[in-house]
Amino acid sequence: MRPERTLLAPGLEIPRVITGLWQVADIERRAGREIDPAQGASWLADYAAAGFDAFDMADHYGSAEVITGALLQSPQGRGVRAFTKWCPAPGPMTREAVRAGVQRSLDRLRVARIDLLQFHWWTFEHPGYLDAMLELAALRDEGLIAHLGLTNVDTDHLQLLLCEGVPIASNQVCVSLLDRRATERLSALCLQRGVKLLAYGTLGGGFLSERWLGRDEPAEIADWSKMKYRRFIDAVGGWQALQAVLRACDSIARKHGVSIANVATRWVLEQPAVAAVIVGARLGESEHRDDNLKLFSFALDADDHAALNAAFAATRRISGDCGDEYRKPPFLTASGDLSHHLDALPSLWPAQAMPQRPDRQRVDSGSVWEGIAGYSRAMRVGERIVVSGTTATHGNGRLVGAGDAATQAVYALDKIAASLKSLGSSLDDVIRTRVYLRHADDWRAVSEVHGRVFADVRPANTLLQVAGLIGDGYLVEIEAEAVVGASRPG
Repeated sequence: MRPERTLLAPGLEIPRVITGLWQVADIERRAGREIDPAQGASWLADYAAAGFDAFDMADHYGSAEVITGALLQSPQGRGVRAFTKWCPAPGPMTREAVRAGVQRSLDRLRVARIDLLQFHWWTFEHPGYLDAMLELAALRDEGLIAHLGLTNVDTDHLQLLLCEGVPIASNQVCVSLLDRRATERLSALCLQRGVKLLAYGTLGGGFLSERWLGRDEPAEIADWSKMKYRRFIDAVGGWQALQAVLRACDSIARKHGVSIANVATRWVLEQPAVAAVIVGARLGESEHRDDNLKLFSFALDADDHAALNAAFAATRRISGDCGDEYRKPPFLTASGDLSHHLDALPSLWPAQAMPQRPDRQRVDSGSVWEGIAGYSRAMRVGERIVVSGTTATHGNGRLVGAGDAATQAVYALDKIAASLKSLGSSLDDVIRTRVYLRHADDWRAVSEVHGRVFADVRPANTLLQVAGLIGDGYLVEIEAEAVVGASRPG
C-alpha cells in the first residue's frame, strides 16, 4: 500500500501525509551536534521509498534543510518535494532582506527553486508581512520559488493577502480533534479561493493515542511538544474532556481495526479544505510509516462522525482563530505566555517626546499628510491615548483591500494596534471606537471584524455612514481612544 496523493498546487503532487522535520532541532540539541547529512539523508530516503516523499521543514529546524539537501542531491532524491519556512523577525522587508532569506534556504537545500516556501510572521501590527509576501511573489515570478504558502495565518489576514493578489497555495495550521478552529471560517475561505490547508498537531503532541486512554492526568510534562498540547487540553475542558474524545476514538478504532492515532488523523484528512497532514519524524529513533499507511485503509462513516460529535459536545471551543496561540492570550505554546517575546519586538513607529509639552507623547506614521495637516497618528496625554482616523493605507501609499471594506477594517485596526503599542498600550486598553463607512451596506462585514478584534474588550462604539470618505477607494475609517491600564481592573 502507498499513501494517497493529492494536487496541492499546479504541478505539485504530494502524499496526503507529509513528513515533518521539526524534531531535528530537538534531536541535535540533545546530542550536542548536528546529524550527519549523509546519514540523515539515508533516513529520509526510507520515507521517500515508502511513498512519503514530501518533507516539511523551516529555517530554524536545526540542520533539516541541509539533510534534505543531501537527499535531493542523491539518486534517492528524485521526485522528492521539499517544503520550507521563512520566519524572519519583524522589521523592514526590503527586496534585499527577502532575497537573502530565500537564498539561505536555496543554498542549504542545494536547489535552484524551492517547491513550497511558507511564510510565518509574528505580529500583524507590523505590516512588513505584506511587503515580504509581495517580494516573495516577485521571486516566484523570477523562478526561485515554485509556490508560496503561509503558516499560522488567520482567516482575516489570509483574506487580506489574497485581496492584494498574492498567489497563495497553502496555509499550514493546527488542526485536530481538540483544535477545530480551522474547520470554520478559515476552511470556508480556503474552499472559496482554492487555498489548501496543511494540518499539523493532528495527534495533539501524542495525547491522541492509546497510551493516554484511561490514564490518570500526568503531574508533570517534560516534553516540549506535550507541554504545548497539554495547554490545548486544558483550554478545551481538561483531562476528562480529552478522555471523552479518546473513548470515542477507541470505539471507532476497534470497529475498523486501526489505532486511535489513525482515527484522529483520518478525521483531519476528511476535512474538505485539508490537503495533507504533517506527521513528525524522529530520525534515527522511531518511525511510524506502516501505521500511517493504515490511514488509507478505512474511512469514517456517519456513525463514527456522530460519536465524535457527541464527544466534541463535552469540550469547549478554543478561542480565536488559527495562529492566535502565537499572538495573544491564552498563548497555547510550549512556553506559555509569549508577552515578553512580543513586547520585545520593535514598535513600528517610535514614540516622540514633545519638549514644549512634557506631559505628552505622540506617534507619526510617516504619512505626508501628517505634516501638511499638522496632526499625529496618535497622542498620549497621561494615561489617555487618542488615535486619529485610520484608513487602510500602507506605508508607501498603497490602499490595502481595494473594494473590500472588511479587509480595509482589518488593516486599519492593525495600524491602530501598532500606534497604541508605540505609546505603551494595546487594543485591550481601548474604551471607545468610531467607525466611518462610505456605504451603509458594509456595516455588518465591518462590524464582524470589529467584533472579532474586540470580543473581550467591548469598548463603546459608534458606527456612522458619511457622505464621502476622502480618497478614491477608501471604504472605512476608524478612530480609537484608550486608557492605559484600562484592561487591568483593580
